[in-house]
Order: sequence, then C-alpha cells, then structure tokens
Amino acid sequence: MRIAIFGAGSLGSLLGALLDRAHDVVLVGRDPHVSAVRDGGLRVTGADSIETTPAATTDGTGLDVDLAVVTVKAYDTDAAARDLATGDVDAVVSLQNGLGNEAALAAGLRCPVVAGTTTHGAMLSEPGVVAWTGRGTVTVGNWRADGGDAANDPAGDDPAARVAAAFRAASVDAAVDPDIRRRLRVKLAVNAAINPTTALARVRNGAVRSEPIATYAERAAREAAAVARAEGVDVDGDVAVDRALAVADRTADNRSSMLQDVAAGRRTEVDAISGAVAERAAAHGVDAPVNGLLAALLRGWEAGRGLR
Repeated sequence: MRIAIFGAGSLGSLLGALLDRAHDVVLVGRDPHVSAVRDGGLRVTGADSIETTPAATTDGTGLDVDLAVVTVKAYDTDAAARDLATGDVDAVVSLQNGLGNEAALAAGLRCPVVAGTTTHGAMLSEPGVVAWTGRGTVTVGNWRADGGDAANDPAGDDPAARVAAAFRAASVDAAVDPDIRRRLRVKLAVNAAINPTTALARVRNGAVRSEPIATYAERAAREAAAVARAEGVDVDGDVAVDRALAVADRTADNRSSMLQDVAAGRRTEVDAISGAVAERAAAHGVDAPVNGLLAALLRGWEAGRGLR
C-alpha cells in the first residue's frame, strides 16, 4: 500500500517508520527533519530500534496514495485538506488531538475519512531521529460529517477496516471501534486534563496525579465529559477522570505534546482542546471554567510570543 504520513513530526515519523516495514511510505513534513531523513534515513530509538529509509518531502500537494495518515497539529488541518485535495488519495485517517479535525477533512476532501486514536508515545530527538517513548495501539472508526456511521466510500467497503489492516500488516496493534466518537471524546477529556496543566506548570505527565494540579486536571476532564454529553455522546465524568489518571500513570515520565510545544516556543493545540471544550460548553449552557482559564492562559502566552 502507498501511504503518506501527512505531518511527519514525532508521532507521524514513528508511525511512518513502523508502516514502512510493510508499505511504500512517504513522509510529508518540515525541514530540517525532512532533509535529514532524505540524506540519512529515519532512525527510531527507545522502545525498539528501527532504521528505515522512507521517501520524504516538504511538498504535500499532488500525492498519489492509497492512504494519508494525518498527524498535523489541529490548527493545520484545513491546510492539510487543501493540499491533499490536489492529489489522488483513496482514504485519510486522522490520528490528531482535539475536536474538529475529522469534520475539517471531510469538508475539504471527497474520499472516505476515518477517525482514530493512538496510545503510542514519541518525541523528536533531533532531525532524522525519533524516540519511541511508549508502545501503544491504534484504534480507528469510520467518520462522516453528517454523523453517519460509515464513511462515503464509493466502493461500498469498510475504510476503517482497511486502515486497521494496513497497520496490522506492519505489525502495529490496530482495531476498529464502531463507537469512535465516544473514544475521541474520552481522549479529548484526557488531553484536557494533561496537556494544558503540564504545559503551564512545565512538568511531566506524572505530576497530574499530585496536588495542586490533580484537582484542576480532574475538573478539566469532567467538564469535557459534560460537554460530550450535551452533544449526545455518552461520556461519564468518572470514566473520563479514571482514564486521564491511568494515562498519567502510564506516561508519567513523558512530556506532553503541549509541553513540548511550549518548551520549543511553538504554538499549541489549545484551541482544539481546552478552547474547544470552553466554547462548546458556552454554546450548550454548560459550565467549563477550568478549561476556559487554561485556554486563556495558554492563548495569552502564545499572543505574548507572537504565535497567534
């Protein structure tokens, strides 16, 4: 299968290296990482050692692939859809953080859109080298902008099943979840609890388990669950908190993606996480003060650095 990793940062590069063991992979990313991969290949360290030589480019237009795995930051999803629309792409799967990515891809593309989550952990050590900080799984499900259960696939088959099979062919644990919307909302609650709190406090994920952060991380997760319920997705607040704490335990020594962005002076995905929770809460008359404050603080930091 011809697969493009659209957004070859840390996670995208890890998935690209894994998929390259069984497929024809091209990484779409930014320099200097792309140049390093072109010149010397891609090296994975950490949970396992992998050396591979996928194609790599900074130009995401005109791609001819069976599958595009989208791992760009949420604020780049519209641009990714525009680039992918210039090529011949049979299906896309979003493995991104935050709300709204799948809808943006569905609005900009005519091919089937698959939603997904992954528990793999990765961090870009240097150009051409990605640290695999935690083994995980990939879970996918069909998405459609109108809320249907199946993607608009003219072939009439199951795009999510094809995506999962592509990952399994490369020895990546992958499964299909027919209730992918609930899974995405639980993931949002986990991200709302861990990402902004660790980014603002400049601490690793395990600190979410301890006070004074724990109380506010729990409230952020419960607010995200309440918004999900207001929008017809059944996410229990206790389940959301338990999942967030479990992820914090499992990834205690990791730095969240938002903390990595702040440390590097980059724009964060707060708009699609805390900001999205706060804004949708307001629209439904749900209280979400913690997410609102976390979003305001991170947006203020970004504005002060000229990142917005």
